[in-house]
Amino acid sequence: MMSQTIYLADETDTLALGASLAELFRPGQSVHLEGHLGAGKTTLVRGILRAYGFTGTVKSPTYTLVEEYELQQLTLYHFDLYRLDDPEELEWMGIRDYFRTDSLCLIEWPERGLGCIPLPDFCIHLQSQGEGRQADIRRPDQEPAVA
Repeated sequence: MMSQTIYLADETDTLALGASLAELFRPGQSVHLEGHLGAGKTTLVRGILRAYGFTGTVKSPTYTLVEEYELQQLTLYHFDLYRLDDPEELEWMGIRDYFRTDSLCLIEWPERGLGCIPLPDFCIHLQSQGEGRQADIRRPDQEPAVA
């Protein structure tokens, strides 16, 4: 997949993008989700989970740090590192145990865990764009997409 920029008019578009991305992701991968508060990161995760057949509630792990979803194909871990004071806290919780060959790790606010989390297989940056949002999707070895 090349770097790509996509305009998302509303929540439905964000969920649809999540469903499309779920087809690309594989167990053993790590995905960094970047963007300001309210940018749509958790909505995107909900779209990914729906594509994998999860029908329950998808909540932001802002206070729990991680939400686990046992799915048929894999275990999905949704991290939110926003409230993290020090990346060392991740070591105390055994962060390396989450990054397995049978799991997919989606990480919001990854910059707060640098040095303790693996490099991503995909980076997705969400930002406001007019009435909607813009999603910049890239592999970390590629330059950011140009709008």
